[in-house]
Amino acid sequence: MPDHRAQKLGLKGHVYNHDDSSVQGVAVGPPDKIKQFQSFLSQGPSAAEVHKVELIQNKSDASEEEIKKALGGSGGFEIRR
Repeated sequence: MPDHRAQKLGLKGHVYNHDDSSVQGVAVGPPDKIKQFQSFLSQGPSAAEVHKVELIQNKSDASEEEIKKALGGSGGFEIRR
């Protein structure tokens, strides 16, 4: 599951499963850990069928305020439905 992998990597954020089976998310952490997470998402968990992973924004110099806003109050990594 993405949340377990993100937690192992020490990332904060969330993913949201849409009704059309697409997934959208936010992940915050060191660039090398984000890259590892992207690699995992490209393969997906064993029961998933991944067609495409798209990184929409990558910001390495985000302020604490921007990070808090992006996380929306999440202190760890969670799946939202």
